[in-house]
Amino acid sequence: MNTSPRILAAATHPARRLAVLAAAALALGGVGAALIHGAARADEKAAPATAVKAALTVTAATPQSSTLPVVLAANGSLHAWQEASVGAEVNGLRLAEVRANVGDVVRRGQVLATFASETVQAEVAQARAALAEAQATAVEAQANAERARSLQASGALSAQQIAQLLTGEQTASARVEAARATLRAAEVRLAQTTLRAPDDGVISARSATVGAVVGAGTELFRLIRQGRLEWRAEVPSADLASLKPGQAVRLRPAGLGAEDAPIAGRVRMVAPTVDPATRNGLVYVDLVGPRGPAKAGMFARGEFDLGSGQGLTLPQSAVLLRDGFHVVLRIGADNRVVPVKVTVGARVGDRIAITAGLDAAARVVASGGAFLAEGDTVRVVDAAPERAAAPTRPAPPAAR
Repeated sequence: MNTSPRILAAATHPARRLAVLAAAALALGGVGAALIHGAARADEKAAPATAVKAALTVTAATPQSSTLPVVLAANGSLHAWQEASVGAEVNGLRLAEVRANVGDVVRRGQVLATFASETVQAEVAQARAALAEAQATAVEAQANAERARSLQASGALSAQQIAQLLTGEQTASARVEAARATLRAAEVRLAQTTLRAPDDGVISARSATVGAVVGAGTELFRLIRQGRLEWRAEVPSADLASLKPGQAVRLRPAGLGAEDAPIAGRVRMVAPTVDPATRNGLVYVDLVGPRGPAKAGMFARGEFDLGSGQGLTLPQSAVLLRDGFHVVLRIGADNRVVPVKVTVGARVGDRIAITAGLDAAARVVASGGAFLAEGDTVRVVDAAPERAAAPTRPAPPAAR
């Protein structure tokens, strides 16, 4: 069969192919009709191949201006507010009993330990006897002095004798006072054989051992006064001016779970000096209210409450952590997503502050970004009025 060159040239143009085939069908009959039907099915299959399939259906979120708390984060360690050293005041006595141990909560005046007091009790008895003797001598000297005064005018006694009797009265009186002082010293020494807590608090260390003979000044217990703890925060010198006594602080010591409420604190004092090596200054924060697992010596992170201010926020689900950076997936005009690094700030409820890296007009993937890669195309749907709908994957095909 011969076909004209003009017909063949027209058939090579896509727009004229059907018309040529229709003309050819008149000449070729059933064979031409089959060719037309096959070409139409091929065109229908080729047309949708150019469309890009969406990887995920998502809702878009835009940064919103919100009132955010202004905080200053810092690190530091927990310390005892004040520690009292409780030691022996008597020298060379044996520890007879120890009544307190590490962790015990004690009250002011509570007995912590006792020393063997037999020797000191003997000293007290001796001092009392010496006082009684001095008092008896003083009574006799006073009576002699009274008689000398009564006979002074009669001349029965010489002036020298009268002076001796009067001096004897004064000497006896002084000996009584000396004996009283000796007795008081012995009684104080006896009282020191009982070691008592100087204040309310918690025993943090103990070195007392029953049977040990210790010298005066030896530390036997260490006491956290009133059980008070403080957080000593290391703050850069440039930020110290923003901190004032009385400001509220939130602490999270090691061991406090993420679901647990932070420990409340309050700034007591800002140190007057700065460490020349680190250029950091210490801020002393008193812990108030329940302390939870906080203990002296622990590391803790904290935030100083500096007030509030305006800032941009996004849902926390929109911010991802990739390779150590905070990232959001920005939706372009062609619905392709592009990762953008951002700097985040405080978290308020289910939203997080964006401090840098994103403008207010940007559209980002509200949730489900973990399933997307750079350049993926998404289908964006409107969020529900009250709550943004969670992104969903296309439904899998039904099983046959």
